[in-house]
This record gives sequence, C-alpha cells and structure tokens, in this order.
Amino acid sequence: MALAVWDILFSAGADDCSQQPSLPDFDDEMKLAEALSIIHSAPVDGPQLRVALLCGFTPLHLETFLRAHLCKLFPDRSPVVQTGLYGDLLGNLQRATDISVAVVVIEWPDLDPRLGLRRLGSWEPSQLPDILAEVTRSCDLLQNAMAALARNIPIVVGFPTLPLVPVSFSRPARASEFALELRSRIALLGAALSHIAGVRIVDPQRLDSLSSFQRQDVNSDLASGFPYTLAHASALAELLAELVVNRHPKKGLITDLDDTVWRGIVGEVGVQGISWDLESQSQIHGLYQQLLRSLVATGTLIAVASKNDRSLVAEAFASREPILREKDVFPFEVHWGPKSESVARILAAWNISADDVVCVDDSTMDLAEIKSRHPAAECLLFPRDNPQEAYELLERLRDLFGKDRISEEDDLRAASLRNRAQLQYDAQQASPEAAADFLRFIDGRLTLNSKKQPLDPRSLELVNKTNQFNLNGRRFQESEWQNWLTAPESVLVAASYRDKYGPLGKIAVIGGDLVNGASNGNSSAKRRLCIRTWVMSCRAFSRLIEYECARWLFAKFDVDELEFDFLPTARNTPMQNFLQQVRNAPAGPHCRLSREQFAETCPAPSHIVEESPNG
Repeated sequence: MALAVWDILFSAGADDCSQQPSLPDFDDEMKLAEALSIIHSAPVDGPQLRVALLCGFTPLHLETFLRAHLCKLFPDRSPVVQTGLYGDLLGNLQRATDISVAVVVIEWPDLDPRLGLRRLGSWEPSQLPDILAEVTRSCDLLQNAMAALARNIPIVVGFPTLPLVPVSFSRPARASEFALELRSRIALLGAALSHIAGVRIVDPQRLDSLSSFQRQDVNSDLASGFPYTLAHASALAELLAELVVNRHPKKGLITDLDDTVWRGIVGEVGVQGISWDLESQSQIHGLYQQLLRSLVATGTLIAVASKNDRSLVAEAFASREPILREKDVFPFEVHWGPKSESVARILAAWNISADDVVCVDDSTMDLAEIKSRHPAAECLLFPRDNPQEAYELLERLRDLFGKDRISEEDDLRAASLRNRAQLQYDAQQASPEAAADFLRFIDGRLTLNSKKQPLDPRSLELVNKTNQFNLNGRRFQESEWQNWLTAPESVLVAASYRDKYGPLGKIAVIGGDLVNGASNGNSSAKRRLCIRTWVMSCRAFSRLIEYECARWLFAKFDVDELEFDFLPTARNTPMQNFLQQVRNAPAGPHCRLSREQFAETCPAPSHIVEESPNG
C-alpha cells in the first residue's frame, strides 16, 4: 500500500498549525549546495515519502532540488525520488508503481523528438503539419496514461517551460501559426487533465514570475541531457513540491473596515466620505472587497472586527452597497473594545481554532494585540498607502484560501453557521420542559450513504480537515485512501443532514473494516466494525447526530460491537467526550462499545434517519 503523505503532517496530537507545512518563501532561489546540504541533513530513519519524478530528459539537478524542497516541507519524512528511463516519458508513466505521488514534467521533445536538441530530424516547412499531428497523438497518449495513473495516486504536472527550438520559418519576434497551434494542443491537454480529480497542474504564470530569466542550458542539454539552468530547475522544483504538499486552505478571514474594506475612517469622514473606486484613488479597496466576495462564494467564512460605531457601519452597508455585502459577513464585531476579544468571539461563533483564520487590518498595533492572544492566527497588514503591496496581499490571500474544487458544502457553510447560532438561541429560549425534547421538533433528517465508489472528494476533504470531532487526527493521502477503499472488508459511510434551520450538506464520514469473529474459527467471537476514522463537521455539533450514526451502524452492518481506533489529540475533546459518555468509561486506544452498552447510554432518537437510495 502506498504511504500516506498526510499521516506525518497531521499525526495524532499534531493539530497545531506550527506543525503544518508553511507557505513557501519564493524570495530567494535555492542554490545547489544548499539543496545538497538539506538532503544530507534530512532524517534517514523516518517514514519514506516515495515520489516518482517522471520526465523524458535526464532529471539530474531537478531531482536534487525537488528532493530538497520535499525535505523542507516534510521534515519528519525521508523523501525518496524515483526516476525513469531517458526519452520514454509515456513508458515511465505506465510503469509507475508503489509510490505516493507522481510528478510529471513534460518538455517539447516528449511530444515530438524533432522539438528537442538531442535528436536530428527535418525542420523543413513541409514537416510542420506532421510535427503538429505527432504532438496531438502524443498528447492523447499522455492524457490517457495520466488519467489511468490518477485513479490510484495524485499527479502533479508541469507543461513545457523551455522556449521552442527555431523550427518555424517565421521570425522569432512574430508568433507563428505553427507555434500558436502547438501551444493550443498543450492548452487542450491541460484543460482535459484539469477535470480529473487528483491532477494538479503547475500554473505557467506563477512559474513565469519565479523564473523570468534564462531557462535553457544548451551546453548541459547536449552534454548530459539535462536542459535547465540551475535557477530554473530550482524554481520549477519548488512549485512542484508545493503541489505535492497541496496544503489545505484556511477556513476564515477576519477583516477590519476603515482603511481596509474601504478608504477613510467612517467616524471621521461620514458614510458618504468613504470610497473604494478608481475615481477616488481607492480602487485597491474595491479589489479587496471583490476578492472577499469571491472567497465567500468558495465557502470561506468572512467576519468583521472593527473599532467603530455600529450604527455607522450598518448605514454604510445599507446605503453605499459595497461589493462585500452585509449578508456575506458573519459575525460583525463592531465596538471599541480590544480586537483580540472580537476574534475570540468570532472563533467561538465559527467553532474553529485560531490557526484556521487570517486577520487583515491596517493597524500594526491591533494586529500585534490580536497576535499576542491568538498566536496561531495569521495576521496580515493591509498597506493602505501602497497599492502595489496591497495587490500582493490579494495574491497572498488567494494562496492561503485557494481550493482545488468547490463543493456543495462550500455554498452552505456561511448560512449554516448563521442557522446554528439561531438554533442555539432558540434552544436557550425554550422552557425547561421543552428543552429536553427540543431536537425532536426541528425536523432533523439524517441521510447516510454507504457506497464506496466512485470516490467522493468531499469525504476525504472532511477527514483531512476536521480536528475537533475526529477519532484520531490521522490524515490520508489520496493513494492510501483509494487503496483502502478497494478492500472488500472496508466500510465507508458518509452522512448528510438538514433540519428546519436549513441544509448542512455532507457533515460526517465514518470509515472502518468489518471483522467477522467466526472467520477466526471461534464461533462465539463477536462480529464487530473496527472504525479507523470518524469525523464530523463542527457545524453539526449539538444535534446528537453522532448517536444517530452509531445507532445506524449497529443496525446496518449487524455488528455486536463497534471498536474505535481512538487516539487523543490536542483538539479532539468533543470525540473524547462522546466516547466517554456512550461507553461510561474513559476513551482509549481500540476501545469498544457493545450493542447492549449503547442501548443503555444513548438518548432517544431525535431525527428521521434514512439511507440514501444511491448507497
């Protein structure tokens, strides 16, 4: 079974953001001597991280830089970079086995040898249509090979980064029809691969910003088959390694208002005096709002922490209609108290930790005050007087909150938190007599699906992002997750929920293995479900959904016991409390819950529970 990339990053008890891979620093290119030093100082006894570097050229220094960057991003691992045969990219793809991730680097000779320097062929104008036809055929073959490989492991892909050889009859300053057609073939291949789950493609624009000078080393290419300058190899390897890590996005952004969301201090210039447009030379604030509105649409939580007059802020949103709408923000913390207290209340409302959020403010003093109380929070300064630096902040935020895909749950996240606050308020207002039965009257409906295929990316996302209601804090890399699901005894259950306060979407994932005691020759042994992962979104707390899930597991799989592969972490107290309550004993590794125990400790059913017709 392929090793799990995420296991070491998010091992049990390692929930603090200081143990997660930090954002790469692209300010200084890594030198070859530095790369070798990093590799030599890396641990040799850690779990291996097996990466296949698949290319048609001699990997040489690209392999060195890639391994060094992986060592930096996975400090407790022992990265092992496998390479293939020279000149056989397609075969290397087809032979890739026993790896955690594949890094595929395509250059022009992989599409047609006539586009390289080490193979001689015709560059006559009459041959250009044939080259285009061969490139099209190669793209089709590579697409099929990568699609097949992506069914089992994630793939990071880099498309040609070197200049074209002087094959076209046009002057180099003019974009020839041949060159444009050639690049269109690559664009079509990239578009096709981008729709395949597990494929991550290096952005050419990002690479251009990091490697803007000489990329091709003709001497090296002709002498050894390695076509890159060291500077270009370093920049390319850094981006490839970052996509191997594929960081999880931050969950929420807490923003100031004055001189951040808009230009001006509303308490001084009035509601009509604030601006965020080109005419008022405050366009960068409008672009910031535009980005925040975009983040809302991808499921990012946006809150406001502002030292201000609440009535003026309400008037500004109502009468000026900023791009960031009032309904996009939850909650508003607008008062004259310390912003660290505002952040604490926002985190409580969102039910997430400080390391999941980014705070943006134009005041260094307020950011320092926030950081002193919430050191795990990412605190970023909005440079109100420097549009260039403010624009770079927008790029930084896109990096911190970027996602591979948008799910149905992303659309529901902000609304579900508002609804959760309303549910908690209604529960507190209920009379003592009605409080005990409150959940019975919210029309809760829990839908469970036990179908394992096709792989649902949302299920893996939940497992790899949830911290509080989490059985053991373990994370799974795509290849390990896929391999486990193919085992006949494995069980995967995904739960979706809705009630009168609105839908929550998919909020829980339970995975385990069925063990039949009789198969061990002991007819009296109990049939049990060994649960290796169980997570539930914090948005679903306080609804007793976990009890309904356990009740359904006993009935669906006809087991006598549930065994929990439990490990305590710094943040999974809700799971510990659940196991202790339902077992009437402290939670521990491989603790068990019998059907009889559960019947004695579980509350009465409070929701309608149904099985999905698709599973």
